[in-house]
Amino acid sequence: MATMVDSPGLHSGSSPLAVRMRPRTLDELVGQEHVLGPGSPLATLAGEAAGEQAATSVILWGPPGTGKTTIAKAIAHSSSRKFVELSAVSAGVKDVRDVLQQALSSRDLYGLSTVLFLDEIHRFSKSQQDALLPGVENGWIILVAATTENPSFSVISPLLSRSLLLTLEALTDENLGTVIDRAVADPRGLDGAVTVAADARAALIRLASGDARRALTALEAAAASARAATSKGKPTVTPEIVAAAVDRALLRYDRQGDEHYDVISAFIKSVRGSDVDASLHYLARMIEAGEDPRFIARRIIVLAAEDIGLADPQALVVAVAAADAVQLIGMPEGRIPLAEAVVYLAMAPKSNAAYLAIDKAIADVRNGRIGRVPSHLRDAHYPGAKSLGHGKGYKYPHDAEIGVLEQDYAPEELRGAVYYEPTDHGNERDVSARLEKLRRIIRGR
Repeated sequence: MATMVDSPGLHSGSSPLAVRMRPRTLDELVGQEHVLGPGSPLATLAGEAAGEQAATSVILWGPPGTGKTTIAKAIAHSSSRKFVELSAVSAGVKDVRDVLQQALSSRDLYGLSTVLFLDEIHRFSKSQQDALLPGVENGWIILVAATTENPSFSVISPLLSRSLLLTLEALTDENLGTVIDRAVADPRGLDGAVTVAADARAALIRLASGDARRALTALEAAAASARAATSKGKPTVTPEIVAAAVDRALLRYDRQGDEHYDVISAFIKSVRGSDVDASLHYLARMIEAGEDPRFIARRIIVLAAEDIGLADPQALVVAVAAADAVQLIGMPEGRIPLAEAVVYLAMAPKSNAAYLAIDKAIADVRNGRIGRVPSHLRDAHYPGAKSLGHGKGYKYPHDAEIGVLEQDYAPEELRGAVYYEPTDHGNERDVSARLEKLRRIIRGR
């Protein structure tokens, strides 16, 4: 359902603090200077300027609480354009077409352009996004779309190519401090009714994790607790009050979004880099965010094979055992075998030699370096095979005193090819010495 934006400065006192403190103009916005400078598309869109640049549709991509909705509404307040808002959660194709028709009428009858703010565009299906294309392409609307997920995966290519993609960043601690200080003093906010101790302010910033909305929500809860606990004098928000009002920092994590990929990437790289503590930190973040433990277990198995390999063959056994344990006992107890496996893998010697070896072999196969299987290695069990020379000249290794003998195994085109090159890490030190002896015997050196 489309809604018109309300007038600035008319929020009731009962509205949440984050709503009351929403910036009314781009000048009031804290942070995002990299996309809000003079002459930027957003600044132009918020002004009265007309022309081609002013009609650019934009997609705002960033984590929650970084100003996407605020920017859209500030554009509406700052310009003379008509502003319509749709939520992808509740709107359908019919709602989109109705907005486009009204925008076309407003343009033709009154010369008034329409800004359509579409929140959570990643929730729109392909057909719903397709419905936006005529309006964006023909300039019937100026689309300002917001998403917390990577548009490359969640927004259709035709819409991306017709819009300017702007990336918003999580607010810095300095930005959040400004947001908190302004809310404490501003008449629209707490109007100086409470004092926030410096260490409480730091705690609010830490708990917000770059999210202005979360910072203001936590501040409002802490201020209410401080007022309730104070019988005389001006209430003071202390760290203890913040801790009581806000149980824990809520993780910014979307199991289908960028944070999912960023955290698992950091987890893998921390284990590979042998940083036990960082590895456990990212494991904890995934667990607390409700990540599927089977996904975590699968990644641990891949880590064991790819990054540790034969430097410690036991690593793969531990990883598979942890995955089996999680499957058997479930969560939250499953966190314990997962942590055990992560600690083991992070501390284990590292080698990607086996991983590199199979990729080198596959590359040769893909490039046509295949060759025929040597005749003495071919199957000689079916009728007529021996008459073709299959199996002729094959030497049975168990007949040799040391169980290894000189013999050609690779196709002729690949004689002497080397794929596996062990490191000097952990178990591969011994593997390396044995491998060299085996190759000398087999290749007759």
